[in-house]
Amino acid sequence: MKRNINIKSSSNRVARSLHAHLVIALALGGLIYILAVTGTLSVFNRELQRWEQPSVSEMHSISAVSAEVAAKAVFESEAVPSKHLYINFPQTDLPRTVITTDTNAYFANADGSVGEKEHFPWTQFLLDLHYYLHLPQVLGLTIVGALGAFLLAMSISGFMAHPRIFRDAFTFRRGEGLLPIADLHNRLSVWTAPFHISNALTGALLGLATVFAFSIATFNFNGDFEKVFPPVFGEEPAELEGRSPIAQIAAPINYMSTEFPSQEPTFFILHDPATAGQHVSIVAKHTDRLIFGDYYNFNAQGEYQGNVGISDGTLGQQIIGSVYNIHFGNWGGLPVKVAYSIFGIVLSIIIASGLRIYFARRRQKGNAVPKLESAWEAVVWGTPFALSLCLLLAVGVGLQGLGLVALFWLGMCGTIILSSILADAQKVRIGLRSFTSACLVLTILIHLMSHSEAIFTQAMYPVSMLLVIFSIVLLIPVLRNAKLSKLNRSKPLST
Repeated sequence: MKRNINIKSSSNRVARSLHAHLVIALALGGLIYILAVTGTLSVFNRELQRWEQPSVSEMHSISAVSAEVAAKAVFESEAVPSKHLYINFPQTDLPRTVITTDTNAYFANADGSVGEKEHFPWTQFLLDLHYYLHLPQVLGLTIVGALGAFLLAMSISGFMAHPRIFRDAFTFRRGEGLLPIADLHNRLSVWTAPFHISNALTGALLGLATVFAFSIATFNFNGDFEKVFPPVFGEEPAELEGRSPIAQIAAPINYMSTEFPSQEPTFFILHDPATAGQHVSIVAKHTDRLIFGDYYNFNAQGEYQGNVGISDGTLGQQIIGSVYNIHFGNWGGLPVKVAYSIFGIVLSIIIASGLRIYFARRRQKGNAVPKLESAWEAVVWGTPFALSLCLLLAVGVGLQGLGLVALFWLGMCGTIILSSILADAQKVRIGLRSFTSACLVLTILIHLMSHSEAIFTQAMYPVSMLLVIFSIVLLIPVLRNAKLSKLNRSKPLST
């Protein structure tokens, strides 16, 4: 009797977990899938930036003097003085120097002259989609963080719903029907569990940071939100009124190369430039650490004031400083980026196949929902189609900003509505794959004609080749399906 009670209790627990898993997947699967796809692409955001502007002057490093000359030139060109002046130093995956103010960004040449304006509308659109879902920043970050938490819940509930999931980790049944799809979903979930669990967790932490900060402020600082971040990222000096000659720029850069030769400066920040309270922070990367870097502070005369402590401070500081790199794969160079992209593709497959399993089970029970099934295929294949259509119009006619945002979301809504009316998942899948491939081919041709002088540069051809390969891969199942249909039509009718 006791054994029967335990079996019944275990069955109920599995049933409840499976129900929770499906409810979360149905309600939020679409948005989580979009985040998975855009997150996979965002791993290569620097390569995509280079591809959008392949003719820009590139360099492995820039001298402190040249950086200072370019930065001052950009600052002095501003009609309204900027409250911040930034220098993005060349890095391996983005070998360009960029001078940024609160309103503009320009490339700097190696001799200190100012180059063309920074302009990568599609990549920026992609990053904003992944970070904020194109919502106001705080609201968008919070929703994205909540979706990361839901993805974590889906992963845990999925494991609980399948008690044999680890035992059957290497079981894969071939053939048609539900079993191969279920095995693919479960095997990929097990094999890549460390990645998608850590990615969901870090995504939730990044997205919900504002919510956490408000909670900490409420319970520890009497609601003073401004007191939450200084223990981690350092105190901001008090603002001082009055104008002053612009602070030293070359001196802090030279100090870093002399005194901290093993640290790689990635970002220069001049706070409140040309004011009495101006001060400098240089973010330097520690190549043997997961942290994004540490802040090294200087006064206006270029005298070193100490570091914030992300590299050698409290454990909490070092953990928080590592979350961003762990989530986006900004460590370990190209091999880690490739690994993250593969894991991201796998995560997208897991999410897509999870709801396909649900719909297949409904068909088996005679309770099919073809409209919903087609709508889900519109989410799965409509996402790359909408992204590729946005890329085509960004490259072809210069569409940017709100135009790209409107095109993506209206395109997704239209695709989902039309697909649900069609109520044929296979036709939706084939059609959207074909349209995506066509958009990519047109984009590549237009981009080649627009930047023919840079075809064989590192900035251009690797991304172009990947787009070509992806467009071909998309068409393989379409061509296979067309061939099978032709064979079936050519078979003589049996008598």
